Amino acid sequence: MKNEKVELPETLQEAITYFSDETRALDFMVCLRWADGKVTCPHCQSDKVTFLTTQKRWKCKGCRKQFSAKVGTIFEDSALPLSKWFPAFWLIVNAKNGISSYEIGRSLGVTQKTGWFMLQRIRLAMQNGTIVKMGGTVEVDETFIGGRARNMHADKRRAKKIRTGGVSMTPVQGLLQRHGKASRVILKAVKTVRGSELRGNIKEYVLKGSHVYTDAAPAYEKLAEETDYTHKVIDHAEKYVDGVVHTNGLENFWCLLKRTIKGTYVNVEPFHLFRYLDEQSFRFNERKDTDGGRFLKACAGIIGKSLKYVDLIGKGGDDLQQALA
Repeated sequence: MKNEKVELPETLQEAITYFSDETRALDFMVCLRWADGKVTCPHCQSDKVTFLTTQKRWKCKGCRKQFSAKVGTIFEDSALPLSKWFPAFWLIVNAKNGISSYEIGRSLGVTQKTGWFMLQRIRLAMQNGTIVKMGGTVEVDETFIGGRARNMHADKRRAKKIRTGGVSMTPVQGLLQRHGKASRVILKAVKTVRGSELRGNIKEYVLKGSHVYTDAAPAYEKLAEETDYTHKVIDHAEKYVDGVVHTNGLENFWCLLKRTIKGTYVNVEPFHLFRYLDEQSFRFNERKDTDGGRFLKACAGIIGKSLKYVDLIGKGGDDLQQALA
């Protein structure tokens, strides 16, 4: 194989045309996997490999095993060609309000079930996983994602003896670091809105000495006492802004998140919610980049990650533990 230097696509139309050539898509995948151009066996790490042109695979001379460029990535065990995977990446990372599995299915010629599985794998690649903490000025707030009683069928509402309020609503804590026009967020689905858990997340993600602005929720009352933060509160019962003290940045982000979930995905199971949070936070944090730039950053997350269908639907153990952690 020869890795020729070519211009990468900048629009969706260019991306579809570019990756329609399976050989070119494979060359792009090789560049992602092996940036130095030297293909190594994922089983024994040997670089003595032979490319099998007809099978689009390599054979290792050391361990005698065959492998494809998909091994050790989120594409592993997928029969779909890369010419469908990369356009799917482009669609989801650049769709401000997300894209449904039905639309992916219609656009790429796959079933809705396959489109859903593809999107969940891509969301795994979009996970940031950064250990860089926030600093400076940080807004902290919570919201609830889930169904409401008034939207349930009357028979189900009577059977569960529910009149009003939320049904299976999951609390989500958000932390937003102000930084001019390029603020960034960290989202976390939490089990409760108790102070110990919410304050613990602040300690985990925010540098000491930072300015932390919250609303008047009781969970944050002891924040200044327990930590080295400058904590200021805005009481929404009185006003929403007091100089620089407000949580309006996060309030705006909640609007984007709920518009995506309610408008595009309609209903998200609590078990999968953290994946949709990863998706939305990725697009928000990379919103100043170009479509091509976001695409490349998302593709960089495909290496060393895998997601099996049994874990995705809750029959496996590892992914379930991650969702509930």
